[in-house]
Amino acid sequence: MEYVALLKFRPSLSPQERDAALMRRASWRYPDGVEVATEYWPLSAEYQVVTAVSADSFAPIMEIVFEWNDVFDISVFPAVSAEEGLRVGPEVFGRLPRMQQPAG
Repeated sequence: MEYVALLKFRPSLSPQERDAALMRRASWRYPDGVEVATEYWPLSAEYQVVTAVSADSFAPIMEIVFEWNDVFDISVFPAVSAEEGLRVGPEVFGRLPRMQQPAG
């Protein structure tokens, strides 16, 4: 399954703690079982890391969160590619009661 993670520094961190986290990232490796599609470090005040990964189970995703939640507020969301969404979207919409034609 694919996931998107948004990480932002905790507001309580000092500049030195932020710098230390960046140095820690330089030597850190993603856990086994995670395939990284992309990792961005946007020049943004809101988020410092945006990453898209895939994993067969949630365990390595949880490991990432536990590893980094001392310095980041982390939000992880299941995700689907636009291609997959466009493929399955019509089928899913077709099952929604609100999308059904009224009996006439």
